[in-house]
Amino acid sequence: MGEQKIVGVGDIRIGNDLPLVLIAGPCQLESRAHGLEVAAALKQIADRAGIPLIYKSSFDKANRTSAATPRGLGLEASLPILAEIGASVGVPVLTDVHLPEHCAAAAQAVDVLQIPAFLCRQTDLLLAAAATGKPVNVKKGQFLAPWDMKNVAQKIIGAGNDQVMLCERGASFGYNTLVSDMRGLPIMAQTGCPVIFDATHSVQQPGGQGTTSGGQREFVPVLARAAVAVGVAGLFMETHPDPDNAPSDGPNMVPLSDMPA
Repeated sequence: MGEQKIVGVGDIRIGNDLPLVLIAGPCQLESRAHGLEVAAALKQIADRAGIPLIYKSSFDKANRTSAATPRGLGLEASLPILAEIGASVGVPVLTDVHLPEHCAAAAQAVDVLQIPAFLCRQTDLLLAAAATGKPVNVKKGQFLAPWDMKNVAQKIIGAGNDQVMLCERGASFGYNTLVSDMRGLPIMAQTGCPVIFDATHSVQQPGGQGTTSGGQREFVPVLARAAVAVGVAGLFMETHPDPDNAPSDGPNMVPLSDMPA
């Protein structure tokens, strides 16, 4: 498998040979109160399970299926809230960045920068994220083979930042469907980077509801268990107190009440 790198996020150590880490939170940051509520609940769940938690939420869903659907609170409004969540709940925080100019500002507020799957080959974005010195979680594009992620990781590592995680979130399989090829997990681990499995976006049905994406959340536990059995550094799961009424990705988010299971 080669030398396995360890990524440090606060007091959390993430590696393919280390205990499992959970990255979880709602798709969008909907409000200060909502973010604090979900983060506090997840912290209690993770503490009881003995699993280190990194809270995640997005300030902007820049790749929504339709322009008529809500994108989020935006960068300026969200970053102070994300910083407050981290400080008050006592968890590291992850958020996505979509443009190179987002990276430096986001790095002042959160602990991990995430590169969305559709943007994983955008060199300027990767280099800007690398330049912050923050750990970077790169979602594997739905259009890429797992071995293609070596080149993606090397863009960041070559810029002087070896704190890189690679995240599997499914591959395009015909129209409006994704499939998870578990062979990709050990293949990506050959890079030495910690591998994260995104169990909720892997059951997404992109554009499957016309102006929004569908999903099959009933398969999230199945794929999560499969990934853990194969061996990963962490699980990524989006969750919401009322996913059926969430502003984005509701069909593939796990109800918060189901997370302890």
